[in-house]
Amino acid sequence: MSKISVKNLRFSYNEGDEILKGMNIEFDERSTAIIGQNGAGKTTFVKLLKGLLKPTEGDIFINGINTKKVTVAELSKHIGLVFQNPNDQIFKNKVIDEVMFGALNIGLGAEKAKENSIKALEMVGLEDKLEENPYDLSLSERKLITIASIVAMDTDIIILDEPTIAQDHLGIEKIKAIIKSLREKGKLVLTIIHDMDFVAETFERTLVFARGQILLDGTTREVYSHRDELEEAYLEPPHVTQLCQMLGVKETFLTVEEFINFKKNS
Repeated sequence: MSKISVKNLRFSYNEGDEILKGMNIEFDERSTAIIGQNGAGKTTFVKLLKGLLKPTEGDIFINGINTKKVTVAELSKHIGLVFQNPNDQIFKNKVIDEVMFGALNIGLGAEKAKENSIKALEMVGLEDKLEENPYDLSLSERKLITIASIVAMDTDIIILDEPTIAQDHLGIEKIKAIIKSLREKGKLVLTIIHDMDFVAETFERTLVFARGQILLDGTTREVYSHRDELEEAYLEPPHVTQLCQMLGVKETFLTVEEFINFKKNS
């Protein structure tokens, strides 16, 4: 069974102004990036997945549960969302309390919630900050705290909204490792993001949203090989992909390492 099944999804904030226009899509365990220009419908789509909005037409099933028939709180046991701005999510005075909050809120006992939270903080490299005030930490670290708080809930599906914002190189590499670890545990990790290089280096599958529809859906390598369609969606491939295209290389490379190995062996 698909972790997420979307059938004939349509949504409008105002009558006559359709934002999403009849989407049909299935999500399995592959890490998946959703890309597209502002206004393409990405954020609205994620809000629908979380149950924050209800479809105008069609249905969304999360682990077989129709989002129309349950509350946001009930869905929170299955799907977690890490906000783009951690300051919109954090409200506790201690890191450990912040990370435990979501786990407690979905019904985990205090002991299990704390155990999950400490493991999640170890995953993001902040296990030594348990008693600190999140607002005494850097913006980059606060972003990692919000990731840990969702990981601690142990949901099957985790959505990351612009995970690389405010991250330096070390932070980005850490988030890559977190996504890989979650994927290995069978979690579905989704992101909405504008960082094309991060998508290329991290995600197995990529969807391109344009004008409320899915323009491209495939492996990340396949999607980035469609230069004309990306241009139609006002998107550019990763920098190394663009360089290879300018050099006339037919293969689609997603990372610098791939291209270097190709040149060494050619």
